[in-house]
Amino acid sequence: MEIRQNFQVAAPPDAVRAFMLNPENVVACMPGATLTEIVDATRFRGTVKVRVGAVTAQYQGTITYLESNQTSGTFRMLAEGNERGGGTVRGTIVTKIAPAAGGAATDIDCQASVDLTGRIVQVGRGMIEGVAAQIIRMYVDNVRGMLETPAVAPPGAAAGAAPAPPPRQESINIIVVILRAFGAWLRQLFRREGGA
Repeated sequence: MEIRQNFQVAAPPDAVRAFMLNPENVVACMPGATLTEIVDATRFRGTVKVRVGAVTAQYQGTITYLESNQTSGTFRMLAEGNERGGGTVRGTIVTKIAPAAGGAATDIDCQASVDLTGRIVQVGRGMIEGVAAQIIRMYVDNVRGMLETPAVAPPGAAAGAAPAPPPRQESINIIVVILRAFGAWLRQLFRREGGA
């Protein structure tokens, strides 16, 4: 499965680079994800909880920075995970950043190539892609929220405090995400039919 997302953040490239290289920031923006261990400067471990109705599945995995080219603004990560029921996920995520608006903003191009196995593939490729797109939108909104919102430091805190993380989502509710994806698919279908 191939996923691509382009967006712009109202923050300078240096701030975006520092953000991308901090595992705590990356995990804080991913719905349902929790950081469990920073192994070293290039590798960290975490979990992602997915809730389908009353059933909750937890994926444990590792993300490894394969490339971090500050000059070209290219970051390449390998994500690998396993679910207790036997499902697996493996994907490569390539993020490219470039200055925009005279350096006051940053263009971000994110491409992911993901392989899935297990029960989740039974819902069909189209639905999985729709769900993935919804999760990426949530991630992008959280990245923007952390980078674009000035940090509100508590009284007595040092100046330049880190941005507040987005509200913690304990798990991704796949039912809600699937309904959103299905609604978007229906709207697109009716637009196509209406234009025919």
